[in-house]
Amino acid sequence: MENIHQFWNDFCVVTQQEDIKYKDAFQFGASADWLADLVVKGKKTATTSGYVFYELEKEALPQAGEYYIVLNVTDAPVAIIQIESVEVMPMNDVSEEFALAEGEGDYQFWWDAHENFFSNLLKEYDKEFSPDMLVVCERFKKVYPK
Repeated sequence: MENIHQFWNDFCVVTQQEDIKYKDAFQFGASADWLADLVVKGKKTATTSGYVFYELEKEALPQAGEYYIVLNVTDAPVAIIQIESVEVMPMNDVSEEFALAEGEGDYQFWWDAHENFFSNLLKEYDKEFSPDMLVVCERFKKVYPK
């Protein structure tokens, strides 16, 4: 936890910002190191999560302007992102352009990876995947390190 706070403090010093807070520190999806590396390299500028999980866990949706710290598989901070936009839509309405902004591969790869990830997670709540399930589509920019 100390390394996360130090990482945030370093960002605030470098960017000369005071009185700002980060919302959360987290790992991306099923392949935390790979996805974190895509963020660090600037190839991943979007992410998709299941709307139902925010409801089930009584969590607020991300908001434009919020900062998040991206962690690798060992929970070490590797990047800070700032949310640019958040949209809720049926998964089968997500555009190819958005899927490609996730930086993981082509549209079919994106679809298969998300269907598999959501299907497995939904089983824990005795729910099933549906192609028109609502998803939360976030666009973000990496703000640290530059």
